[in-house]
Amino acid sequence: MLPENASASNGTVVEGGGDKLQCGNSPNSSSSSASIESLKQPDMMAKETTLSGKVSGADEQQELILLNHHPDNDGDKAQIVFFLSETAASAGIPRPDATNDLPALEERETWAKKAEFLLAVIGFAVDLGNVWRFPYICYKNGGGAFLIPYVVMMVFGGLPLFYMELALGQFHRSGCLTLWRRICPALKGVGYAICIIDFYMGMYYNTIIGWAVYYFVASFTSELPWTSCDHPWNTNSCALVGPVDNGTFVRSPAQEYFERNVLENYLSDGLDDIGPIKWSLALCVFAVFILVYFSLWKGVRSTGKAVWITAVAPYIVLIILLIRGASLPGAGDGIRYFLTPQWSKLAETKVWTDAASQVFFSLGPGFGTLLALSSYNKFHNNCFYDALLTSSINLATSLLAGFVIFAVLGYMAEIRNVSIDQLGLEGPGLVFVVYPEAIATMAGSTFWSMIFFFLLITLGLDSTFGGLEAMITGLCDEYPVLLGRRRELFVGVLLVFIYLCALPTTTYGGMYLVDLLNVYGPGIAILFLVFVEAMGVSWCYGTQRFSNDIESMLGFQPGPFWKITWAYVSPIFILLIFICTLVDPVPLDTQDYTYPAWSIKVGWVLTAIPLSCIPVYMIYKFGITKGSFTQRLVKMFTPEDTSDPRNLSQISLTARDAVGPSSVGHHSTSYGTQV
Repeated sequence: MLPENASASNGTVVEGGGDKLQCGNSPNSSSSSASIESLKQPDMMAKETTLSGKVSGADEQQELILLNHHPDNDGDKAQIVFFLSETAASAGIPRPDATNDLPALEERETWAKKAEFLLAVIGFAVDLGNVWRFPYICYKNGGGAFLIPYVVMMVFGGLPLFYMELALGQFHRSGCLTLWRRICPALKGVGYAICIIDFYMGMYYNTIIGWAVYYFVASFTSELPWTSCDHPWNTNSCALVGPVDNGTFVRSPAQEYFERNVLENYLSDGLDDIGPIKWSLALCVFAVFILVYFSLWKGVRSTGKAVWITAVAPYIVLIILLIRGASLPGAGDGIRYFLTPQWSKLAETKVWTDAASQVFFSLGPGFGTLLALSSYNKFHNNCFYDALLTSSINLATSLLAGFVIFAVLGYMAEIRNVSIDQLGLEGPGLVFVVYPEAIATMAGSTFWSMIFFFLLITLGLDSTFGGLEAMITGLCDEYPVLLGRRRELFVGVLLVFIYLCALPTTTYGGMYLVDLLNVYGPGIAILFLVFVEAMGVSWCYGTQRFSNDIESMLGFQPGPFWKITWAYVSPIFILLIFICTLVDPVPLDTQDYTYPAWSIKVGWVLTAIPLSCIPVYMIYKFGITKGSFTQRLVKMFTPEDTSDPRNLSQISLTARDAVGPSSVGHHSTSYGTQV
């Protein structure tokens, strides 16, 4: 309940019916409040009550319409709409733009607990790459010596971008699309590009989780199906040993199980003929989408509950696997192989570019997820502390995963009598072939298999939650009436569409599509998008203005280090990775398969589609903006909405308290725009 005569932000008053609504900005206050006691009276239960008067110091009358309880409504609904003119904008409240769907004038939903936000961010940053890529990159680039370039790149490149996105989302309280109206309208195409990249991710990343689900279900047997060569899918090349005398390799039961039973890629001719859908695999992927839906449909209310399992469970499992792995023969050799420093490697440029690339893709700026998750924070949350904590946990988790993986690789190398680098140490082959093969030789193998693949499922789910939430939050914020009010339906329709698009990755040749999407979907385009984002924030919006925003949230200005890295170091950091990736792209061809030339061209088209959103939207924005050529350019690169995001939240809160425990919704305004 509101206090009587609550103080205003700048003395702007709307009077009528003996009640006052005070709103606006003030250098001495950051809140907006109201006293509308009469709305609690029984006679105010009518369909519509209008409170009107004059804005002090303005020439035009403003109206506040409150729609109270609707007798024919199932829920306890309350709707609030401001009819504002240009003069009201001078009081700190922007006039609705008839050409855009503005975000709902409502108190934005926030995380129920600070821990839920931290777990969601950690869960997004810590993904499958921490298990199957970081250990390999570390040992290949100098072992323990690799930690030096990794930490340097994290401090000067990854962490500033990570902090920047958390602060942007928390201050502006909006997703990857609406955000750009408040930063640089011309670059709104970056937001649409992010949505496309997240769509790519949803198409193939959930399929990889589906493979883990397939293995998890297959583990509920008395003997793991990749233990022996006595199954219908095995060939004469299957054997339980390492290399033969002539230097060629036989195929292990685990390798044949993955390739000939899970994927059955031998039944396809590659991308030229990917074959029919494997329905058992499609069902596993469908189960993943079901889990994703019920974790996202209610927004942070459902995601916040899910991350208590999906973000915490991996650490429990990693610790259990580390204890088990450390007890195996050869584990010490594996860990020494992982950490032994090769100082000469530090002189190689490739080591530093690999460190920069690993830092970037591990922390995950640019995917819109950090913006979306932090937009549900309380305004004065210490996002600086969050950035330091979560990035440090991400590094520690990568090291922990390295110990877990290399302890078992050392064991495998000993029982197969081969060197560790002959085991196949990177990518899906590590977690779906080498590690399962090691598990099959342990006592209680079915238990260890179940918890290992449960680990992969939870790691993957957290990341796919984050990527899809970025797209959902961005679109719901941008189109609040069309999508925001129907989030549950929208999320369902979106996931069904993504699942249908993902079905080709569940065919016999689906793995080739997964690799193609992984390299040419987000792999290259996301680097350029983050570069544009960093330049837009630092040079269009302004580093000092951004620092002032942070000060209003945290109570202190970022130091010179952060301002310099945002303006110069981080953009250069990203640009160099982008150039190196273009010059030396990730090879797709393998020993067993050469990708056709047309597929590489399709891959570059996939890369070009999100990148084209930036110039296309600039041209569109230029065309709809009024004025001369110079005036249009100035308007395009000047923030359209400069109001303090705290105002809308506080005004909404007071209106909600005035009418009781109901939810604030949307209604059409006299300008023909729905708010």
